[in-house]
Amino acid sequence: MSRRELTAVVGVSVGGMLYVLNALIDKGFVKIGTFTATKDKRRYATVLTPEGIARKAALTRAFLVRKLEEYEALRKEIDGLTQEIDCDTDLLPSAR
Repeated sequence: MSRRELTAVVGVSVGGMLYVLNALIDKGFVKIGTFTATKDKRRYATVLTPEGIARKAALTRAFLVRKLEEYEALRKEIDGLTQEIDCDTDLLPSAR
């Protein structure tokens, strides 16, 4: 994916994307290299460094933990509402 395509998907300007990429490079999370097999030497590859991979894994783990907590909270709320509905229907006179 080109940087221009990436900016369109993410919804930021090319300048904004370069600003973020430079910050990630400064932190050591990504590195920029050229494609050796291409004739167009203006093409660059942006790859995660080992530090970037570790950070991505940590962020992914934190995201999954947060989503599982949200799921459990929703499940409890749904169970509580279901019990409320069941109790309310028990109070209704039965149809003959």
